[in-house]
Amino acid sequence: MSGEYSDGGDGHEHGPRIGSAGAQHQKPLTVAFLLTATYMVVEVVAGLLTGSLALISDAAHMGTDVLGLGLALAAIQLAKRPAGSSRTYGTYRLEVLAALVNGLLLFAVAFYVLYEAVQRFREPPDVAGMPMMIVAIVGLIVNIISFRLLTKGAKESLNIKGAYLEVLSDMLGSVGVIVGGIVITLTGFRYIDAIVAVAIGVFILPRTWKLMAHALRIVMEIAPPGMDVDAAARELAAVPGVGGVHDLHIWTLTSGMDAATVHIVVNNDADWRSVLHQVRSILTDKYSVIHPTIQLEPADYVDDPAGF
Repeated sequence: MSGEYSDGGDGHEHGPRIGSAGAQHQKPLTVAFLLTATYMVVEVVAGLLTGSLALISDAAHMGTDVLGLGLALAAIQLAKRPAGSSRTYGTYRLEVLAALVNGLLLFAVAFYVLYEAVQRFREPPDVAGMPMMIVAIVGLIVNIISFRLLTKGAKESLNIKGAYLEVLSDMLGSVGVIVGGIVITLTGFRYIDAIVAVAIGVFILPRTWKLMAHALRIVMEIAPPGMDVDAAARELAAVPGVGGVHDLHIWTLTSGMDAATVHIVVNNDADWRSVLHQVRSILTDKYSVIHPTIQLEPADYVDDPAGF
């Protein structure tokens, strides 16, 4: 006797079918993208009309946010494509790849900011405090709105979290520019600009590292954080009628979507339907596995590659 449980389209309803965690927050991500892109265009136009390098530079920083948000949106949209004969799990993993790209982008921006800060410590430039504050205040309002829109999704989706960190970085930058503008206007202390830049870089880098480490775990198909695979195997082995458990694998497709495969040895006198039901319930209910595939094997089954 041999049996299998899977999420295949065989006419049987085997478990919940949901979209990725990122897809559930596509609307607020879209609003944040449009707000940020609109303000970036306004800054570019204003910078060209006024000849302000500060405005154009800030627009370039906003451009990294637009790129990051756009990558997150594109990944969600592409991940909605149905699974096929060659993409048996669909394209959900694109959201994880988008998070990795966003992480690399954040690292690049953070290191560039730190590099510029070092240069400014050596030779602090003259900075116009009041124009700095006006530009930063408008940018801060846009970033606060986007930040609020993405906060909930960042807790559930790695892809949304990458976009969220982009916005957080820029929001902190706006706050830092406002503080720097006030200090420069009141005291003329030009080093504050570099000090604020270093503080922002130091704050963002460890969070970006954590984001990328999580994304790499998923790409390498390591068990989800906090998942005790050995404990799960012991619990499955304790199900009445189970004679053994082997080849248990649990991994993440994308945020909020864990999958598992396992071979269950069933005692000859056991009800395999009951065993299948209990094993599936443990994986889906206790370990939150959305796509479990379970192969049942009789106790006297011998895996013969020759087919005999």
